Amino acid sequence: MQDEVETEEIIRDIFRQGKTCFVPRYRFQNNHMDMLRLTSPDEISLLPRTSWNILQPGEDEVREEALSTGGLDLIFVPGLGFDKHGNRLGRGKGYYDSYLTRCLQQRDSKPYTVALAFREQMCLWVPVDEHDVRVDEVLYEDST
Repeated sequence: MQDEVETEEIIRDIFRQGKTCFVPRYRFQNNHMDMLRLTSPDEISLLPRTSWNILQPGEDEVREEALSTGGLDLIFVPGLGFDKHGNRLGRGKGYYDSYLTRCLQQRDSKPYTVALAFREQMCLWVPVDEHDVRVDEVLYEDST
């Protein structure tokens, strides 16, 4: 989204390193998210846009889903605000929290999670509840 750190160059670097890349597909009608495989870095710009202006695989596209083929090692997690304890303020739909919970249930482990943030998104404290899953690391520019 426009108020989040741009990840297209990270996606290109993943492919340059010969790694496998998965991107989220949100199902807005039931607040469900899957991670679907991209086949090339150029494919990202060809994906359809959602009503939220997010590029993602089409609703009817059949692609490899990460949890069905071994899971993920790393997930970049978006958010509106973060604190230094790994707490994250999302957009209130629980897509990533639910997906990470599914990872724990299906694979007995959670992928390492990294939030990419602008310095202005860092807060002293982010309110959380029992359904929120902390991120392992928050990366942001620190001018100090």
